[in-house]
Amino acid sequence: MIRTSIITISDSVAAGTREDKSGAMLEARARELAWKIFDKRVIADDKLTISDAISTLANSGTIDVILSTGGTGLGPRDVTPEAIGAVADRAIPGFGEVMRAEGRKSTKFAAVSRGGAYTLGATLIVTLPGSPKGAVESLNAIADLIPHVVDLLHGRTEHPEKPSP
Repeated sequence: MIRTSIITISDSVAAGTREDKSGAMLEARARELAWKIFDKRVIADDKLTISDAISTLANSGTIDVILSTGGTGLGPRDVTPEAIGAVADRAIPGFGEVMRAEGRKSTKFAAVSRGGAYTLGATLIVTLPGSPKGAVESLNAIADLIPHVVDLLHGRTEHPEKPSP
């Protein structure tokens, strides 16, 4: 079971002026993948707030994967990659590459997303676009990789032997 947290990063959702569609769609998709949702929250586009939320969840020891949605574009308040990069141990560039490549199949604007993935301790942090469609498509592009990364982060590095032909 993958223990998951979903964080929507949006000034307007945090202010209550817009509905959290991306977070809701990510939650539904995570449940379809049989992941357990342990935490769901909405925060404003603020570097310190984002960094603090990510650090707190990752260091709690109860979350395997943090899915964040929002703040990965190029707007003046889009600071999610910088905020998470400031507290993360490592970046996983391949995740962003896969998400953008898959996204380009449905929208040319996928190329300007700064979504990606990081680790902090034994927690995987995935930064997804703020649009509901983009968030779920990006998650789907990497969903099959996440259990393997969680295993690696928890020290489960053995690979089962393949049967001989």
